[in-house]
Amino acid sequence: MTPMIRPHRSLLFVPGVNTRAMDKARTLAADGIIFDLEDSVAPQSKAEARAAIGATLTQGGYGRREIAIRLNGLDTPFWATDIAFAARSGADAIVVPKISGPQDIAAIANAMKQNGAPATLQLWAMIESAKGLLHVSEIAAQASPVTPLALFILGTNDIARETRARMIKGRAPMLGWISNCVLAARAHGLAILDSVYNDISDTEGFRAECEQGRNLGMDGKTVIHPGQIGPANDIYAPPAEDISEAQAIATAFASPENAGKGVIALEGRMVERLHLEMAQRTLAMAKAIEDLGK
Repeated sequence: MTPMIRPHRSLLFVPGVNTRAMDKARTLAADGIIFDLEDSVAPQSKAEARAAIGATLTQGGYGRREIAIRLNGLDTPFWATDIAFAARSGADAIVVPKISGPQDIAAIANAMKQNGAPATLQLWAMIESAKGLLHVSEIAAQASPVTPLALFILGTNDIARETRARMIKGRAPMLGWISNCVLAARAHGLAILDSVYNDISDTEGFRAECEQGRNLGMDGKTVIHPGQIGPANDIYAPPAEDISEAQAIATAFASPENAGKGVIALEGRMVERLHLEMAQRTLAMAKAIEDLGK
């Protein structure tokens, strides 16, 4: 039985002080919106941003899009007020930057509980520091039925700053770290999203990085401009040929003559039950995207 799947092909960062962008986000095809209280908001504007995000969430109108709020880090003077606000905001998730170890997840989960967060509020952890990369498996291992950790977001800009790795096309200096994060996420049942792509005018480069992330096993891309949403949605959605093949596999295993079989022949090749599981996930994702209406 395939668990419920929610598409994360494109998650758009929107500054918490930009009310015009927050309004426009209601019309965009992103799978989710991340309202930002951190990097895009000046220190003197944090309270204004919280108020603006609170107002727009009260107004609603975002349909089935997943809504998250990126808070300021645990080591900032804004953290306590941010978590108190976000816990009761009605958002689907909070995004916490610069997670460095499992102790951060425990501290955040405790703060969520103390501030009355509902059990449905998820924690999305940003892996964007040298310490975070070193401890990513331990961080992922904090995911459990009683812990809200559900998703990783990579932050390669901060990773480059901390490690001094060069930000080059193809991300060769970072591929080992990125793959390790994917492995840690999958080992503990987490979703994982790729980092933002800075050059909003470089459509070809953006598509190439989306394809790379998809091939590495990621679920989607965080984006910073509406023009990046369409390509991310296209690349991270199952291709039509994959859906057709998945349906053929599911249909073949569902036939009475194949009941209980671990391996069957299909169109001249051997297909195992593990291929059925992959096919079922592909079909579930295609249905979830169809249900979003985009």
